[in-house]
Amino acid sequence: MAGRAQADRKPVLGWREWVALPDLGVDAIKAKVDTGARTSALHAFDVRPCREGGRLCVRFGLHPLQRRSDVVVRCLAEVVDRRLVTDSGGHKEWRFVILTGLQVGQERWPVEMTLTDREAMGFRMLLGRSALRGRFLVDPGRSYLSRPPPPRRPAPG
Repeated sequence: MAGRAQADRKPVLGWREWVALPDLGVDAIKAKVDTGARTSALHAFDVRPCREGGRLCVRFGLHPLQRRSDVVVRCLAEVVDRRLVTDSGGHKEWRFVILTGLQVGQERWPVEMTLTDREAMGFRMLLGRSALRGRFLVDPGRSYLSRPPPPRRPAPG
């Protein structure tokens, strides 16, 4: 029963949430909370490894808003690993792994994030179970429990 009482104090997330990646300059990105995925994944394009201060880094762009390619955030992050990842369709891909700050509601902590092209996917980010472990409970029947959606940006045109 003690474990249950402790679990009840954890904040609850829905199956999708608005989160922020402050280290990358992203105030809001819609993430699918995916307890089936071990590692979190972030949409990235034009991914280019580089050296900064003797460290292996990666420069990349990302489109933080679904179905919008006109909003671009340019990022630079240190590479902490490169891994062979198997996606939900069974395809294997080598991905750069970065460590970046994640903010969900009022909580902020560093998480490992793999970089991959998610342009055609329903969400630009997956929040995997390694990032959630010990911090949150997930209610798959609910959405957007950690914060309200950001104001809508008008489409260009």
